[in-house]
Amino acid sequence: MSVIENEVLGRTFGLPSGTKGPVTAARHRRNALIYGALALLGLAPSWLGLAPAWQAAGLGLLLPGAGFIALGGWHLLLLPLTLGLFWLSIIAWFWAGMVVAPLGVWLGAAALAGALAGPSVWPPAAWLAPAAAAAVFAWLQYRGYQRRVADAARLAAREGFFAESIGEVNERAAATPEMAARELSEAQLGAVRYALDRALQPVGEYAGYTIIDQFQPAALRYQINHLGFALGMVQGLYTPSFSGYLGQAQRNLIETYLIKRVWDYWVLESMWGHFNFSNFDPAAKDNIMLTGWFGMHVNQYMLNSGDRRYGEPGSLTFRLNERTAYAHDAHTLAESVAANHRRSDYCLYPCEPNWVYPVCNMYGMGSLAAHDAVFGSRYVQAVLPQWLDMLEREFVDGKGSIVGLRSYWTGLEMPFYNGEAGFAFFANVFSPALARRLWAVGRKELAFCLAENAAGETRLSIPREAMSFIDTIDPGHYRPGKLFAYAAVGICAREFGDDELADAALRAMDEDCGRYEQDGAIGYREASNLANVWAIEAKLMRCGDFRRSFTPPPPESTRRGPLLAEANYPDVLVAKAWSDGTGLELVLYPGRGAGTQRVGIERLRPGAEYRLYEGGRERLVRADEVGRARLDLALDGRTEVTLRPA
Repeated sequence: MSVIENEVLGRTFGLPSGTKGPVTAARHRRNALIYGALALLGLAPSWLGLAPAWQAAGLGLLLPGAGFIALGGWHLLLLPLTLGLFWLSIIAWFWAGMVVAPLGVWLGAAALAGALAGPSVWPPAAWLAPAAAAAVFAWLQYRGYQRRVADAARLAAREGFFAESIGEVNERAAATPEMAARELSEAQLGAVRYALDRALQPVGEYAGYTIIDQFQPAALRYQINHLGFALGMVQGLYTPSFSGYLGQAQRNLIETYLIKRVWDYWVLESMWGHFNFSNFDPAAKDNIMLTGWFGMHVNQYMLNSGDRRYGEPGSLTFRLNERTAYAHDAHTLAESVAANHRRSDYCLYPCEPNWVYPVCNMYGMGSLAAHDAVFGSRYVQAVLPQWLDMLEREFVDGKGSIVGLRSYWTGLEMPFYNGEAGFAFFANVFSPALARRLWAVGRKELAFCLAENAAGETRLSIPREAMSFIDTIDPGHYRPGKLFAYAAVGICAREFGDDELADAALRAMDEDCGRYEQDGAIGYREASNLANVWAIEAKLMRCGDFRRSFTPPPPESTRRGPLLAEANYPDVLVAKAWSDGTGLELVLYPGRGAGTQRVGIERLRPGAEYRLYEGGRERLVRADEVGRARLDLALDGRTEVTLRPA
């Protein structure tokens, strides 16, 4: 994919300077024309001397609540009240795709003003209403000017450190872990148990999840996807020769995702966002927050496990009720993402109706990259050049940052968190060059401070002046909390080889976020389930691991060699399962105290003898006629087990 970037785009992603792209500029011109026509329509009743009700309603078209000016007296207080309500309706619009909310407030206020009109209009209203609209416009323009000045200064500062920082990132990110030597530590196993405890419960049960709403970051779908990402890393990076309960856990998550409770938010968003009251297919138009994220999740599982079941037609069916179901599979999800990119003027396309989140679109592109890796398709090659070009043309602001949120219909930008240091690792799946650019900026601007804790170890301490309000909020439950911010820094730092910073972030988690251990599982009390799962990913990762778990499959030897297929959870904890094609190397821990546990091995040569090395002892085992063997192993702490052809 980097070859595609270099050949088609002819650049190495230096710092961009944002300008208004052609699509956004066209949207803004259209906005001006529509508003101009609306203003003329609104002023016409006053110019023509129509009834007071029509004049009041018409003035209400100039600005939300401006019609109340025509009523005079205490009704003037309804103007700021309506403006505040209109702002809340905008939030509802991007929170849940509720396009009817701002339309309802603006037009409803105009209609109400007309209904309340008396026998005459307050005389100053004819010029006060246009003046109020002009004042709001002028204020918005002034705020935009202030932002542009600040952005220009920040871009200049970035240009001063970028060359040095990108050089450091390129050097550190070149490290490649030795796959065959990888093994989960006891602390990492404790973190993984947090994920397994949730994933192995019956499909459709949500013990341990945070349940608030199904529209924004606390939604179940994000928790499910990141649980899958964490377990997919375990599968592909540490235990590619293990199926058993690890595979079952990942399949449980995928099947749970298909349950109506997880995805039926789209029924509401389709009605109040698309005005669509009949087709609620969640993988048709827009909704990249489902197709992109879930596509990454499903393809990651298939890539690392070798299981291709979700490529079968109808294997991912979203059932609305007994009569209606939407049949999908990994291929239809990928085609949905690609088709939405093709028909979008921006190439990037919306999550909620109208709102384009570039970060969600990174997940969408990552889902295509993972599908290409599993099935040999060429989606990324077809879409990525235009996607990157439009990202830089239409979604970069004056300081060179990616815009957090843009309206598809109006081209207007909404303030929304888009920190480079928290999201760079997403981009690494499909564009290492873009990802490194983001991290080169983010790592410097967060003004990281590596302080010393009581034990004399370095820990992360982000200065208050370097944190925004959003950095102090856990998006998994919308309450104050630092774990998500620490985990995001830890993930990005590890992905790009900044190990000292990553280790410091992990220590900060343990010291500040209420670390606990319960029944062998390690988590953080002062955090949401989503933040806890991000923390697991941070603990599992080494340089390049997020990308590595979605793109190149595990070595072919792990696909044809012996497989640990059966083990009881949590009695047997698998820290390593690696095959060189003929033998099998395992590192196992007892999950509930030392003792003898039975495991099952598959993909042996039928009837062949193998030497089993266990805890310093050697014995012969024989595979049955279908290449299976059951072994009784004495587990006591870290236990190495090796199986070799005799």
